[in-house]
Amino acid sequence: MNNSQPFSDLKAIYHAAIKRVDPYAMVKSRVTLDNNTLKIRLDDQEKCLCLEKFKKIYVLGAGKATAPMARAMEEILGPKLSGGLISVKKGHTDTLNKIKIIEAGHPVPDENSASAARQIIDIAAKGDETTLFINLISGGGSALLACPGEYADTAITLADKQKTTESLLACGADINDINRVRKQLSGIKGGKLARHMYPATSVNLILSDVVGDDLSAIASGPTAPNFTTFTQALGIIKKYGLSTGLPPRAAKMFESGAMQKTDKDHISDDIIFSKVHNILLGNNLSALNAARQQAQSLGYNTLVLSSRITGEAREIAKVFSGMAQDIALGNLPPQPPACVLAGGETTVTITGNGKGGRNQEMALSFLQALEAGPTGIENIFFLSGATDGNDGPTDAAGAFASQTVLEAGKKAGLDINEYLSRHDSYTYFDRAGYLFKPGPTNTNVCDLQILIVT
Repeated sequence: MNNSQPFSDLKAIYHAAIKRVDPYAMVKSRVTLDNNTLKIRLDDQEKCLCLEKFKKIYVLGAGKATAPMARAMEEILGPKLSGGLISVKKGHTDTLNKIKIIEAGHPVPDENSASAARQIIDIAAKGDETTLFINLISGGGSALLACPGEYADTAITLADKQKTTESLLACGADINDINRVRKQLSGIKGGKLARHMYPATSVNLILSDVVGDDLSAIASGPTAPNFTTFTQALGIIKKYGLSTGLPPRAAKMFESGAMQKTDKDHISDDIIFSKVHNILLGNNLSALNAARQQAQSLGYNTLVLSSRITGEAREIAKVFSGMAQDIALGNLPPQPPACVLAGGETTVTITGNGKGGRNQEMALSFLQALEAGPTGIENIFFLSGATDGNDGPTDAAGAFASQTVLEAGKKAGLDINEYLSRHDSYTYFDRAGYLFKPGPTNTNVCDLQILIVT
């Protein structure tokens, strides 16, 4: 096998995974309109909804994958669609006719995020028993719908939400903890969109970017019951040492809610959610299964580790590197040519001022471990990539790591330890020439790690 072949295979395996979780294709393959019956095919059953009783049908939504989902719903519903609005990350758009698109900020919300939330709430509030809302929800929705919440006599601002979000992202908090806090600060997430829509009926098509596929965590669960309390959210703030840096109004809201010691901060009303139908369309495991099939078709002995990898990116990288070395030395299966696959969402606790994301940091840490490992092993190739095509606040999905990349870095005079110390993985791989830039994929099901040993 020539030296460039493994890199081509890494890309092919990644793109096969992305194709499987293409939002447009998933909606078109699962949702059909038969006369006046909307049919949604699940893995082991079919959900049917008669449309005759609905005078108005609106499509709402938020997330990085929402635009192609909306295009599919426009084609499926045709003239039955009354209109709608979705909020997407800037650049993650599509061509729509009846559904308005707002491009908003991610991962930190902006004014467009707030405007989108206000407009969606306005549409939702006008619904009645003869209204059907079809909500399209995918990863990124938490930032793309920002409705500053209020509790008792305290109301927060968009700036409060922005500062809280930035602090949570920088401290290494996992996505579940981040969303538990964001739900309590929001007037639309944590089941509150369901409250705004009631007494209308809603069908919510969801693409998961959350490890474990907890519906209350995906986009902070706008249509799912919320069982997080202010007390729990305050505990998360303290857990990551953010109490002193929290905006005063946000801190007051958490403390006031926690002191009340009531369940008023729960949104789990049975009547409201009796009109809500949440349906999971795709997840990280779907992507991994497609990646496995592609790797096998390329001749690799393939192993899928898990779709639930979490933890510090640089520590997880060491696990992959150790596994790679064992496979290369013949100590562990699968035998070369081997491909090991995993997915999930790691974190980075930022202590420097560099540029990068969790996938680039993982690749750079893998490269560091490769450099420190046994000599003479040149048949290890690694790619860590975000399925949405954007790793952190960068235009790269991730980066490659191998002996070839290591040599390119040395030739460019790059010190891995120096770049890791300031979390500047993007700059390292940019200068070495091994960033992975597939562009926005318009889907989002966490991250993929692909390890090849030839």
